Amino acid sequence: MACLIRVGLSRLTNANSVKSLLFAKTEINFLRPISSKLLRDQDVDAPKKPAPWNYKEKPYNILNYWTDRTTSRLDENSKVIVVEGPVAAGKTKFAKQLAEELDMLYFPEANLDMIYINHYGYDLRQLDDQLPESCRSFDIKNFLLTPKHINTASFQNRQYYVKYSQYIDALAHLLSTGQGVVLDRCCYSDFVFNEAMCSQGYISKEAYKAYYEFRDNTISELLRPHLVIYLDVPVDKVLEKIKERNLACERNSPVLTPQYLSVMEKAYKQKYLKEISKHAELLIYDWSDGGEVEIVVEDVERIDFDRFDSQDLKMKDWVQHYEEDWGALRNLYSDHKNHLLTYFNVPLYHVPELTIDAEDAKIYHDTMNNAPGQVYEVGFNAPLGDKGVLFKVRDPHRHTLPLRERNLQ
Repeated sequence: MACLIRVGLSRLTNANSVKSLLFAKTEINFLRPISSKLLRDQDVDAPKKPAPWNYKEKPYNILNYWTDRTTSRLDENSKVIVVEGPVAAGKTKFAKQLAEELDMLYFPEANLDMIYINHYGYDLRQLDDQLPESCRSFDIKNFLLTPKHINTASFQNRQYYVKYSQYIDALAHLLSTGQGVVLDRCCYSDFVFNEAMCSQGYISKEAYKAYYEFRDNTISELLRPHLVIYLDVPVDKVLEKIKERNLACERNSPVLTPQYLSVMEKAYKQKYLKEISKHAELLIYDWSDGGEVEIVVEDVERIDFDRFDSQDLKMKDWVQHYEEDWGALRNLYSDHKNHLLTYFNVPLYHVPELTIDAEDAKIYHDTMNNAPGQVYEVGFNAPLGDKGVLFKVRDPHRHTLPLRERNLQ
């Protein structure tokens, strides 16, 4: 429909005007090297950018393409950086510091709180005692303590789902505000957990293949990161770090064994890093004993993101020649997130672990639909404080919708 509207507007508008307004070529100046916050603060000649667009509350549609150009906010720091590494490598601390040094927005590692805690702060896990076992919540702590549970496969699919949802938010933020983002892990690397789970018999071969069906149906809709930073820690050192931080769910876990961690490390290095380096810049550091963020920042500043040609896959996702193309991407990630998430609704009746029977499903839906904040759509729950419900015609909020990855038999 958007394409039809664009064609109609083009025919009704002077050709030269359309070329200058809608189809004007853009300068790809944001592929220049990243600058630290210190250098950016000292740059008094930096061009003034428009205020950030409030994409969480304000729609961005085709009419806005003309009045609010996406490229007007993009600069050399409008980048997606992902920090990767094994369990307990120190990714969270490092990613926070890196985001601060580069004046970027930090995204913590996505987890199932994004699904289980609804928009009004109610934790749906409180309802577990009212639900059949097949419908109960199952998060990372449950997996670490009971990895052979029947809900493990759906847990892994949900993990990918929330990382995918978060990555859409990261792209929407970058294109709407111009501010770069730093993510603690992302959906592109999530498959390493699927590999490790299958290798230890925690999920079936059918569930293993189903995960890649979800991934193949969805991952191509995104723009790959500009830079991946991998903090390398050998397995024996990872086990020491897990012991040092002394989390009960990790300390008593049958999952975090040398075998499981070795499969993860192999999948990271031989599959993920090898593939992502074709499209993004890659920095790898020995982080066995930590490291200096300042040194990493200096390395990041030396990367030339503009060194590519038409035959090179690197940075190709971020080469858009027309303002309209940037506007379309911004519209997709800002306003059509729910549409992208529907790609997960693939029937998988052949995988028992990803299917629940009709009786259990009825109990689940009856219970969930009557929980606080679940009775009506977000923004329309007057008893919980939503205002102006009578006159609302749309939900103004961006939020992660519950994943219906299980199908009724």
